[in-house]
Amino acid sequence: MNNRTPHPPAAHGSDGQQAAYDDGHAHPEPVEQFFADQDTAPRGRRRQPSKAKRRRRLRRTVVMLVVLMLFAGTVYGVALMLRDMLGLNDVTDYAGPGGEETVFSVTEGAGALAIGNGLESADIVADSATFVEALAAIAEGREVQPGEYEMRLQMPAADAAEALLGEDPSIVSYAAVARDLRQGEVFDILSTSTGIPRTEFEALAADPTQFGLPPQALSLEGYLHPGEYRFDVEATATDIITEMVKATTDRLAEDGVTDPSEQYRILTIASIVQAEAQQGDYATVAGAINNRLTPGNTETSGFIQSDASVTYGLGKRSYQLTDEEKQDTSNPYNTYANPGLPKGPIGSPGDEAIDATVNPADVPFYFWVTVDLDTGETKFSETYAEHLQYVDEYLAWCTDNPGRCE
Repeated sequence: MNNRTPHPPAAHGSDGQQAAYDDGHAHPEPVEQFFADQDTAPRGRRRQPSKAKRRRRLRRTVVMLVVLMLFAGTVYGVALMLRDMLGLNDVTDYAGPGGEETVFSVTEGAGALAIGNGLESADIVADSATFVEALAAIAEGREVQPGEYEMRLQMPAADAAEALLGEDPSIVSYAAVARDLRQGEVFDILSTSTGIPRTEFEALAADPTQFGLPPQALSLEGYLHPGEYRFDVEATATDIITEMVKATTDRLAEDGVTDPSEQYRILTIASIVQAEAQQGDYATVAGAINNRLTPGNTETSGFIQSDASVTYGLGKRSYQLTDEEKQDTSNPYNTYANPGLPKGPIGSPGDEAIDATVNPADVPFYFWVTVDLDTGETKFSETYAEHLQYVDEYLAWCTDNPGRCE
């Protein structure tokens, strides 16, 4: 349907010219004449837009630019967020050649993924998966053998794979020796780590003076310094013991103790401190032991009364001692029955215990007891009567925790 309103019909005169409208207004000139007049009319200067229009145009332009910039920024931010969410910004490989030297341990039975995770955790490679791919690319059926490997932090994955598939997988023998271990326990660790028979270490311990120990030394006890060791695979039992003893005597020398006999005395006390106290109490326990050893004290009469030393002499580890065991004077490490120090160290003291023994706290205490074996809370006292009250606290803890005080 045509919805346009029809125009009124035009009136025409006899000469073909358009007549006037009924309302009396003259009709414009013919279209042909209008365009002819436009063509012949003189052309003047084009009218310039007003200042208000120019300002409106400028505002519209600025607004459009700001909108476009905000849109572009939003798109860029979303792109970065998506990259982070998808892990596209994560570093998957280091450029190399690597930084600080380090030693990486491959355990028996470790597969490529476990090794890769260990390398990534140690910051030797950037990404475990990238390392696994690099290893697979060059393995050709070979497997990484257990052992210690010299590597570098932040290595390229390909270099790390090459290092682990080298011809010599056992560059060093790694041994971790904890504090408070006894000589025999240390020998077990050394033998397992190096493959050297335990009997070779025991034979060396039978003649401790060859390592510079004083004549009163009964063995190497106390001189097998705690720490992490990486022994050359060609190292002998003598080389290993020499290194460990030197670590102990060097520490004593740093504390100003250089005389072999005094070193032996310090190590004997330090080994008791190590066995009896928590690290925060080392200096206080060392001070209390010194008080016990002071001639003329009436509280302990020179007896150290250390459970740890008695059990060492008995060849066991226990918190429980019978009255008969405490009264056995034949045990040279029985500090209940024999006044003064035991015959020698009872374990391997660490640096902190050695330092505390060389520089003991100036305290009035003679007695100490750990009343909570979980927290290590230790209570000190000047008199035996007060000490017995704390012993009762310890016994109550043992009652509440069956089997913990054996």
